[in-house]
Amino acid sequence: MKIIDCRSLMGDYSHVLPRGSFDVAQGLEAVAPICEAVRVRGEEAIKEFSEKFDGVVPESLRVDPGRAQECAGALDPSLRQAMEEAVERRRIVAAQERLADTITVDVDEGAEVTIKSIPVNRVGLYVPGGLAPLASSVLMNVIPAQAAGVTSLAVASPPGPDGLPHPTILALCHLLGVDEIYAVGGAQAIAMFAYGVEGVCESVDMITGPGNIYVVAAKRLVKGLVGIDSEAGPTEIALLADDSATPAFVAADLLSQAEHDPGAGSVLVTTSEQLVEDVEKELATMVPQSLHAERITTALAGPQSAMMLVRDIDQGIDVVNAYGAEHLEIHTRDAHEVATKITNAGAIFVGEYSPVSLGDYSAGSTHVLPTSGTARHSSGLTARAFYKTVHIITYSRLGLRRVADGVQTFAMAENLPGHGQAIAVRCTDD
Repeated sequence: MKIIDCRSLMGDYSHVLPRGSFDVAQGLEAVAPICEAVRVRGEEAIKEFSEKFDGVVPESLRVDPGRAQECAGALDPSLRQAMEEAVERRRIVAAQERLADTITVDVDEGAEVTIKSIPVNRVGLYVPGGLAPLASSVLMNVIPAQAAGVTSLAVASPPGPDGLPHPTILALCHLLGVDEIYAVGGAQAIAMFAYGVEGVCESVDMITGPGNIYVVAAKRLVKGLVGIDSEAGPTEIALLADDSATPAFVAADLLSQAEHDPGAGSVLVTTSEQLVEDVEKELATMVPQSLHAERITTALAGPQSAMMLVRDIDQGIDVVNAYGAEHLEIHTRDAHEVATKITNAGAIFVGEYSPVSLGDYSAGSTHVLPTSGTARHSSGLTARAFYKTVHIITYSRLGLRRVADGVQTFAMAENLPGHGQAIAVRCTDD
């Protein structure tokens, strides 16, 4: 991993932050004809793209729920127990993420505004296949949607050689009570959800879930026709650490994030030169022994990964806030106090016994998080993402009259006299 010395820098860190390239605009050129073909030709186009990109044409694009039930029954008991534990913990947290159905505000006498939170009607949830079958993404998408009260849920995931999504993905869908599952991947899955395919899949109101650049580009293409959660790029981790950090823990967490993808980002921000040296030694031992050593090596050596030296923890806080990590771990003295000063992060993992991999599965938190610095303005996927908010305005004649002069004055200032007249006609004395 490269080393970036920030100790002499002040203020703006944007030019030194390690970032990979993720050109969604370029991806649009590739996915636009795919999405258009699915919109026009439906199932026929999906099958053509499945053969082209996945090397298989499923017997049926929609998976028989019985297959998911079989996969659940075939789970190793220890894996099933781990899944059920993860589901239970995520449900506990998701229940607290829900928005109140209605909040009524008395603005004035005879003047009332009600804020009503309404779940989205139908959601399409995408679960990646690719380098790793991310079954955990099933529960991270499904559970908050269920907690919010979404009544219609569909899951799509790429087919494997047998024409079906990965067995653990199917099994987890069954455990969560989702029986509308599609063996469709990539941009064609996003198009299927957005446009609907007659006789196969009804269109949805919202699409969520991570994916590769083509999935992200397709989500950008259909955004507006449907809602989306985010345009998630490659996964990333940042660790803020001082000389109290345990090198083996830090190295293991950098490695675990790099394991996802050659484009994954692993960033250490530290006050300690000794920690940098010790982490390098740990990685030199750990990486060659890893199952995905080549992938990890590529990620750690890439432009998106680095060890960054800072003068002190205050500067380190500034650097990680500028970075806006998807996942931020804090390995410092007074880690809880440091955590209170973080303003930009998708999720914050406090102390050396709260690693990101815990959050990936069983912490109870969401792991669908903003990437590429978008944590500066966006949030992770929680139950709140599946609501739309409506204001219900109820004024009596008295309530309207009490504000009528102000509304008419405002309307005239905008040269919209008809607006003012709509008020005046209601306030004229009988």
